[in-house]
Amino acid sequence: MDSQTQAHIYLAEQRGRLETDSFRSYHFFNFGAYVAESREPFGPLCLLNDDSLRAGTTLSMQVEQPMEVVLLPVVGGLGYTIAEATAFLEPGQAAVLSLAAGMTYQISNPYETELINCLQIWLQKPSNGFAPSVSQTNFDLATVNMLLPLFGEHDAEAGQPSGYRGFIGRYDGRQEGTYAIRTASTGKAGRIFVLILQGVFEVANRLLHERDGLALQYDHDDVLEFEALSNDALLILLDLSAVG
Repeated sequence: MDSQTQAHIYLAEQRGRLETDSFRSYHFFNFGAYVAESREPFGPLCLLNDDSLRAGTTLSMQVEQPMEVVLLPVVGGLGYTIAEATAFLEPGQAAVLSLAAGMTYQISNPYETELINCLQIWLQKPSNGFAPSVSQTNFDLATVNMLLPLFGEHDAEAGQPSGYRGFIGRYDGRQEGTYAIRTASTGKAGRIFVLILQGVFEVANRLLHERDGLALQYDHDDVLEFEALSNDALLILLDLSAVG
């Protein structure tokens, strides 16, 4: 990686935080009362919340512009409701909600006693000219040392996908991985966001611990290199480069 690549690290302990009797939320980007100059959206990525909901809790969210919302349970299952239709996500599943401006959805903890943890990811869609849709994908983290598709153009049920792609991977200690950055074919900046869900990684020569994030912007084709520095390490990679 050369000096033309821009990078910004989001340390876990520097995230915004909101806690009530029902839930606790950590924000990587400006959200609600949390506003900081260094936490503006990264390209289309405008929200990345790390939420823990207590038993029986429901959280309602509304998008103010066309948005692709990715829901990912991390600990425990997750219920979600949109347009009065309710579904359930287990660990190993993700949902993508393609929402028009003004639409709302709810996430809920369906358990009687257990806490759940999940991620909410908001990605701005390029226009409002699409039919709102919901799709789910499955992945198997028993498959290790490779990036597995989490969401994106591979999902044939996504309606009119934005072109964003997400991957998740579980890695053994000292295992390396790569991801190709393609900018020439799109003529746009390449944007990658990496979130460490578990363990420790070195990503683009930067040391990242659990729940740290790293935003990378490229103006040229390149290869992102990373290495797990602990066993059973888990990361998410968001490719925000290809917007259709």
